[in-house]
Amino acid sequence: MATHNSLGHEFKKGLWADIHPFRVLLGLCPALAVTNSFVNGLAMGLAALFVMVSANVIVSVFRKLIVSEVRIPAYVVIISSLVTITDLFLAAMFPAISKALGPYIPLIIVNCMILGRVEAFAAKNPVLPTVMDSLGIGVGFTISLCIMGGLREVLGFGSIMGFQVLGSWFEPWIIMILPAGAFLVLGGLIALVNYINDKKAAKAS
Repeated sequence: MATHNSLGHEFKKGLWADIHPFRVLLGLCPALAVTNSFVNGLAMGLAALFVMVSANVIVSVFRKLIVSEVRIPAYVVIISSLVTITDLFLAAMFPAISKALGPYIPLIIVNCMILGRVEAFAAKNPVLPTVMDSLGIGVGFTISLCIMGGLREVLGFGSIMGFQVLGSWFEPWIIMILPAGAFLVLGGLIALVNYINDKKAAKAS
């Protein structure tokens, strides 16, 4: 049986050591495409989190019943069903957000982050460690998108979630709400994460 320490490790690794998209560099499509605002980043992150946890738990529960020869099609069917539920829920309850995210919610189906965790972890581990692993990865991914969306919104509009945070002196950086801005922010954050890791490694040695 998994200990509390090992379960805690499975969760915490997704918050830094295996954080997407800054360390593992998976899930880049939504990270680049929808993070022009904090709300969009949060919505996409929560949608991916729901699909991630649900798909991993289902696969973990039925892992011994899924024949290895058809495991990938089986995973895709499970993920597709959950994405459809998520897409319909957003369209019904939050139509503005659903419209803003456009085709990127359905594209969660082919998100390598989710399929990769299903194959690498859920298919080989019991439910409880799988829940902690998928929660950690999902929360880390959501935080990443929120940081990217928040930075781009503040620099691109001078405000966040409708609240002005930079004064009239600030000239909005229009590039930040354009696709090029996503690449600039992603590159900067990857560099920052690598810098912090290098400093930690140097201090430890």
